[in-house]
Amino acid sequence: MTSVGLLGDVMLGRGVAEALGETPAAELWSEELRGLCASLDLVVCNLECCISERGEPTRRIPGKPFFFRAPPVAIEALRAIGVRAVSLANNHALDYETEALADTLVLLEAAGLPAAGAGRGIDEARRPAIVEADGLQIGLVGVSDHPAEYAAGPDSEGIAHADLRRRSPRWLLEALASLSQRCDRVIAFPHWGPNMAPEPGPWQLRCASELQEAGADLVAGHSAHVFHGVGWSPAGPVLTDLGDALDDYRVDPVLRNDLGVLAIWEVGEERDELQLVGLKLDYCHTALARGADAEWIASRLQRACSALGTMVERQEESRFRVTAAG
Repeated sequence: MTSVGLLGDVMLGRGVAEALGETPAAELWSEELRGLCASLDLVVCNLECCISERGEPTRRIPGKPFFFRAPPVAIEALRAIGVRAVSLANNHALDYETEALADTLVLLEAAGLPAAGAGRGIDEARRPAIVEADGLQIGLVGVSDHPAEYAAGPDSEGIAHADLRRRSPRWLLEALASLSQRCDRVIAFPHWGPNMAPEPGPWQLRCASELQEAGADLVAGHSAHVFHGVGWSPAGPVLTDLGDALDDYRVDPVLRNDLGVLAIWEVGEERDELQLVGLKLDYCHTALARGADAEWIASRLQRACSALGTMVERQEESRFRVTAAG
């Protein structure tokens, strides 16, 4: 089987950027986690920051509280975890305006890391990324439902934006349909919904269905900072939120945004499988979840997946297999 790892929000700015100035980039991730990701054929993530030394905090959104910018060495933090493709469609891609996003795109291209979900001009921002994994062509479509102020203009850098609460726009459905004709598997990778939402909204489940009908084999979302349960349609798995993968954020003791998951999508000739690996986010450092943290994740997954009609089998302390019920 071909193994594809999916990580949610990877934020390399602010405190993480400071850590990158004091410690090797690889040490943002535990050795055990780096080894696990090295065993996968492909890892993709949502890069929730720009990578640049230029730009000023944007004034597009009055009162915006957080601005995330990472130094160029942050590329090595992505390499260290085996990331080979990213989505930039999120609410931090333009935090330091078009100069910083332009630098991000150049740095990713120079590193051989295809980016979906942002670019110069609307067409480029909406362009999917295609990456090879174990002989398969994997397509990645990035889109964000916020903020509209970050949407790419006709000739300016920005993100692929869509109001997903209504209906999936034609361009997005057509992109998925076209990609499904060219690739062995297609991933829809939306950045959607409010922060700290503990479960998917009905509109997200409806939208996920639309994306799969158009050609997505897997829907994997992010934005809430907390992971959701997994649904499973005839077309494949639906992970409405993967939670965070690396950050410096304040921890909510109830919602536990310091716990996330690495999804491992195993693509086979006859059927696909899905595993989840629990992650523990300390300040600017991520490792596999252990002990009480792993127990919390196990309990949370059982409840959240049951509500979406899937079953969870615990395979190791922090590793779980998710299957469709029935």
